[in-house]
Amino acid sequence: MASSQAKDKPRIVIVGGVAGGASAAARCRRLCESASITILERGPYISFANCGLPYYVGNVIKTKEDLLVASIGLFRNRLNVDVRLHQEVTKIDRENKTVVVTDLETKRSYQEKYDYLVLAPGAEPIRPKLEGINLEGVYSIRDIPDASHIKEWISKNDAKSVVVVGGGFIGLEMAENLSLLNLKVHVVEALPQLMPAMDPEMLPPLYRKMTEHGVDIIFHDGLKGIKKEESNTGKSNLRVITASGKSVVADMVILGIGVRPDTHLAKECGLQIGSLGGIAVDEHMKTSDDSIYAVGDAVEVEDFLFPGEKTLLALAGPANRQARIAVESILGRKDHTFRGVQGTFVCGAFGVAVAATGASEKKLQKRGWKQGREYETAVIHAGSHAGYYPNSKTVHLKLIFELKNGKILGAQAVGEEGIDKRIDCIAMAIQAGMTVMDLEEAELCYAPQFGSAKDPVNLAGMVASNILRGDVQQAHWLEHEEWLNDAVTNKEGEEKHILIDVRNPEEVEAEPVPHAQNIPLRDIRSQLEKVPKEKEIAVFCRSGQRSYLASRILSQLGYRVKNVSGGFLSYRDAKASSEISR
Repeated sequence: MASSQAKDKPRIVIVGGVAGGASAAARCRRLCESASITILERGPYISFANCGLPYYVGNVIKTKEDLLVASIGLFRNRLNVDVRLHQEVTKIDRENKTVVVTDLETKRSYQEKYDYLVLAPGAEPIRPKLEGINLEGVYSIRDIPDASHIKEWISKNDAKSVVVVGGGFIGLEMAENLSLLNLKVHVVEALPQLMPAMDPEMLPPLYRKMTEHGVDIIFHDGLKGIKKEESNTGKSNLRVITASGKSVVADMVILGIGVRPDTHLAKECGLQIGSLGGIAVDEHMKTSDDSIYAVGDAVEVEDFLFPGEKTLLALAGPANRQARIAVESILGRKDHTFRGVQGTFVCGAFGVAVAATGASEKKLQKRGWKQGREYETAVIHAGSHAGYYPNSKTVHLKLIFELKNGKILGAQAVGEEGIDKRIDCIAMAIQAGMTVMDLEEAELCYAPQFGSAKDPVNLAGMVASNILRGDVQQAHWLEHEEWLNDAVTNKEGEEKHILIDVRNPEEVEAEPVPHAQNIPLRDIRSQLEKVPKEKEIAVFCRSGQRSYLASRILSQLGYRVKNVSGGFLSYRDAKASSEISR
């Protein structure tokens, strides 16, 4: 260490007091009673749950005090941490190891010395330079005051409608909570899908629920500008103009376009910034300055699945873990390193949860990976618990794995119940380097109200393992766009595939798939004359289970047959996402 002071009684200054900063202070005190620990927070609160802000707006969380994870008194009295609110760090002097601080209440400026500096400034909401972006009634949400201002605006202006720009975490959660306040909600999204970290065909169950709750979703159309205008009643409205020229009139606008790392202090003092725009750190969370560490949303970290590649991830869980590692490194514990992130998340809105971990298909395809060559997917639609126990809900689960060895690359799930625990299981399997065969054999909790003897995680592993073992050849709706577009013939009008629906006739009548020939599974052996051996056969049912059995029957009888992944349920959602993207 630089001096005996730094070694015996280190002065540790932490910039930012939310997830990463507060965790760093608490961990530091638990490890070193003699350290001088100071938190400099520019806002009026520390250690608050910013993930809970939308729910405070929606009155699910009743008071702002409920958002405080730990009080100032706890930090000061129990942990002996010097917490200073309304203190903005304006400059870092690396040579003299000082920070310049402005007290935002008194406007007084002063210097604070450090032996080690931990930067935890977080990320700032993106506010594009567009017409009307700073009008009254246009809000981003980053902290408790932002949420309070939104609540005050709704009350003061008797707001009845809102445009939410962006369909990520904040956009979805704000849409749900504003809907709970009986506001008419319009979501404007520049992409052809919400939740960009997900693969698009997984999301139609969410869209259906949002539509049921009266939410208007505008896809593939970004924000162009906002104008203020007077209504016939004399009330001021905001007119949101989209890139395509559409306009939506509302009482307020919420910007949920995304966030960017808050790196202005790091840049100004010459710290290395990574290629993605975040602060560059090593496995100990140390920056390019040996005395400065950085954690949380402001840093670039390694992708766990693809070592050597960097990524940005604005999630509270990794920020807390990074803070522990940074402080341990400062205090001499070098054996604990940050292993990277795999992007495990869950988001709930309108009674539906969407969750994912690891790589998506979109990410793999961006890397040049080809489905059926480097990777494959297993899609199931299974019950959240035993079907004979009341109120089982469908878990739509997609497992992505490497073909050469069965290594699990990622998973996504959507549904009303049991989504988080399935993704958590698979997230741990990825951390452990497990394969789909390990999922097949995983021993998980089972009681009828909690799960099934074959849990959806087991089932996904079994489907994937069947593919690896060659027990089944697989086809995909999105891979064969003609199936979605009601065309299964080539240019000469000849059938390219024979598409066989093995559901029962009453199911087909209720939910038909154009150009599919119906041969119920129960009749498949007795109606083989309807199945030409010279053609490639593709079979499907409602979810993929009965068609798997049909494919096993036909393949053993010498037919060239593929099971269409996910059956009719995947057809319905793939068709919906395909129509949105056009």
